[in-house]
Amino acid sequence: MLSIYSDDHFMKQAYLQAQLAYDKGEIPVGAVVVANNQIIARAHNQTELLTDVTAHAEILAITAAANYLNSKYLTDCTLYVTLEPCVMCAGALYWSQISRLVYAAPDEKRGFMKHGKQLFHPKTSIEFGIMMEECSSLMSNFFKDRR
Repeated sequence: MLSIYSDDHFMKQAYLQAQLAYDKGEIPVGAVVVANNQIIARAHNQTELLTDVTAHAEILAITAAANYLNSKYLTDCTLYVTLEPCVMCAGALYWSQISRLVYAAPDEKRGFMKHGKQLFHPKTSIEFGIMMEECSSLMSNFFKDRR
């Protein structure tokens, strides 16, 4: 049985957000922010809807979580995201001082890991690979459908 407090459960919630993005014609990336085993923010890419290149799932989730906590810092929070964050999102996560990042699929072209972990706050732990196949497939199918 899947625990509602497991990384798998929270990544599944991020995946549901990515599916919403897919259904709306947005690049399918979804994110949730968790504090004290509770989801405090949910977001998916909205760059097309908002005509805003910065409207990535991670940025929208950071803003929603900060508003929920009434704090600019996300210490003691975990971000679950279906795709490795880009450099812009990694910078925002650095400044938010998020405690933990869990991402599903790598982004070979635009992911922050090309530039190394120095983009993250030294106290941020980083994990990846949960639901990697599902999230990678969703992304591949999205671009296949658009060709």
